Amino acid sequence: MKGIILAGGSATRLYPVSKFLSKHLLPVYDKPMIFYSLSVLMLAGIREIMIISSVKDLNNFKVLLGTGDHLGISIQYKVQQKPNGIAEAFLIAEDFIKNERITLILGDNLFFGHNLSGILRAAIKKKNAATIFGYKVKNPKRFGVVEFSKNNKVISIEEKPKKPKSNYAIPGLYIYDKEVVRIAKKLKPSKRSELEITDINKIYLKKKKLKVNILGRGFAWLDTGTFDSLLEASKFVQTIESRQGNKIACLEEIAYLNNWISKKQLLDYSKSINSSQFRDYLKNLTTEKY
Repeated sequence: MKGIILAGGSATRLYPVSKFLSKHLLPVYDKPMIFYSLSVLMLAGIREIMIISSVKDLNNFKVLLGTGDHLGISIQYKVQQKPNGIAEAFLIAEDFIKNERITLILGDNLFFGHNLSGILRAAIKKKNAATIFGYKVKNPKRFGVVEFSKNNKVISIEEKPKKPKSNYAIPGLYIYDKEVVRIAKKLKPSKRSELEITDINKIYLKKKKLKVNILGRGFAWLDTGTFDSLLEASKFVQTIESRQGNKIACLEEIAYLNNWISKKQLLDYSKSINSSQFRDYLKNLTTEKY
């Protein structure tokens, strides 16, 4: 299983900040936004990752994350010339994906909940299927929406419907089998002139190969695409970290607990950081019992 983070787009809802800086590099409390999506892939056990972004922003991601060696992972980078839809990511990353299964996450999505790692790893084990997620929201019109039958079977999927058939939105996290590139190649642009991820999901649904996992009340999903949602996400992370003393989306911690880096590597990395609370947090990880 490989992973893709799509961190492109024009982010017009975050103008004027997004005019000079990718929204995915904006801070969500104490970490860049992209750390939260990268942490999800790492929690799922994925170590080969590609970040797709615009020409003007890609180098900043390289400076921030490098090759991923310090995290025990491999990070590659690819340019998306202009935002032509989420599904275009599979065409851009075709050589990276090759003939393997792939997990795609949008760079502005934040997930938090008990046993998230276990849920993701279980979904990844389904080799000949696609898995997406459902999350109940108050205003589903802004999202892709999934409709269920009385027996909880998926009936339909719609992209930003004017009259949603349910309150279950589809978050920006998708797990596909090796057929997804072939499917993406056959897509035609929508009325928005984009290759829609919803169209891919509809094809899997028609083939009866689409699984939908509901993220219940114990989970938080935050889309940080507006100033209000960005502030809301920062407050959420601050509250959890202040109460528990544990950090959300600490990449080094995840790598250490996954045994991808050693205690010595974690300590050496912490020493390379100037005096800060973050350095102290990393040093304390080596003495904690989980």
